[in-house]
Amino acid sequence: MTTTRTLGLPIAGQQETGRGEAAVSVTGAVKTYRDGTAEFEALRGVDLRAQAGEFVAIVGRSGSGKSTLLNLVAGIDRPTSGRIEVAGTVLGDLSENKLAAWRGKTVGVVFQFFQLLPTLTAAENVMLPMELCRTIPVRQRRPRALELLERVGIAALADKLPSTLSGGEQQRAAIARAMANDPPVLVADEPTGNLDAQTGDTVLDLLAELAATGTCVLMVTHERDVTRWVQRTVSLADGRIAPSSPADDVTEAVSC
Repeated sequence: MTTTRTLGLPIAGQQETGRGEAAVSVTGAVKTYRDGTAEFEALRGVDLRAQAGEFVAIVGRSGSGKSTLLNLVAGIDRPTSGRIEVAGTVLGDLSENKLAAWRGKTVGVVFQFFQLLPTLTAAENVMLPMELCRTIPVRQRRPRALELLERVGIAALADKLPSTLSGGEQQRAAIARAMANDPPVLVADEPTGNLDAQTGDTVLDLLAELAATGTCVLMVTHERDVTRWVQRTVSLADGRIAPSSPADDVTEAVSC
């Protein structure tokens, strides 16, 4: 097997999505939420394609549908209508059980509030996805976790609990955890929202490095200019993709 990843520490035998292929394809995605008799359309026919090795920022005001779109790509939620295909799998074809198993191996998720388990050390948090998905032999899990923590610069904190780590250190641990099973796609929902500017820049550097080594990275943000890091910016407004302007594209855009 050939591979280009370094930060993600590829797992032997795992399927790679080659650079230039569509890692994420969203077609006509509609998401409607119902509250009693009232309905709210969070997404209104969204189309989006993202390649392996591409770092895409999804921007827009609060309530524009950014997090909803990320949840559909991650298989955390299902669209009311439309088609979601990620790493060659059409998510609508999967049962809930199969979807959960697929997600654990295929999509890494980074949250704004880190979501590290407080009773587990940093290394144990990184090992948890390996244990849940049984992708890594037991004896290899801790060495892999330590290597991932080394890659994000906090190997010395491997045996510390999250409560003893700074916000930036916790987010680095969360990125290492998201890459535990070497997923081809990583989604990050406001990953710098709780960090100071300097620490946020470090986290964005890590995400850009992941994209450079072959991971498709989709990041939701609303509060900062990220054109220094991303290849492309997609704007959402009222649940729709807003018309792009030349400033939106750092490199040649993929149709979306």
